[in-house]
Amino acid sequence: MTRLFFLSLAFSLPVSGFQIASDCLQVVVGTTETWKGSHLSVSIYERSQGQSWQQTGGPWSGRCGKKGLAWGRGLHPETTSVPIKAEGDWRSPAGVFKLGGVWGYGKSVERKPGMSYRQVTTRDLWVEDPASPHYNKHLILSHEPRDPWEKKAQMRQNDYPHSLKLFVAHNVYPKPIPGAGSSIFFHIWRSGGTSPTAGCSSLKEIHLRSLIARLDPRKKPVYVLLPLQDYRRLKSTWALP
Repeated sequence: MTRLFFLSLAFSLPVSGFQIASDCLQVVVGTTETWKGSHLSVSIYERSQGQSWQQTGGPWSGRCGKKGLAWGRGLHPETTSVPIKAEGDWRSPAGVFKLGGVWGYGKSVERKPGMSYRQVTTRDLWVEDPASPHYNKHLILSHEPRDPWEKKAQMRQNDYPHSLKLFVAHNVYPKPIPGAGSSIFFHIWRSGGTSPTAGCSSLKEIHLRSLIARLDPRKKPVYVLLPLQDYRRLKSTWALP
């Protein structure tokens, strides 16, 4: 029997006049030079209730999608502006997203109370097939993978860059739209940062571990990923750091 693992994240529909929620006290900011850029700068900002943002981590160099960014499905207002994130497009989703849930090969990882961690096995899958009813969901098999789709979806494949990963909640609320993109994480960068990703955000391992250790679920952290020019344009409107 296969068990379906549901993420315990709260989402609300984005609306016009969107701003970062007042009870969000921690924001991870990622910026690229352009929509087509794959080089990333990542920083952490925090605030106390009613106070101004203060940088508490970074900036760290990272990588994102080989073909840059495309608007994703998250907390920000939905848009018809192109490009729009699609499965297999080699772009990272741009916008504002909930963060939470860590997966890895090790027994544990340094993290704040309330941040979930799962040591993945060969039976852990993340489904990227838009035709599957489990698209963009985590599955735990009761048996070793047998079918080709099960083997393809395995989260543990002895691949160092994916030995530690933090979930970015793209295309989750209210349910995944088939083909809108799946399996988006922060993970360890490949080849010392010389390689872009297929759509995730990647960091040097020491920086990823620092990011995970600092994230506090009680502060309702979000990830903002935008080209720098668009970040500056939306900073005031969206109440960004």
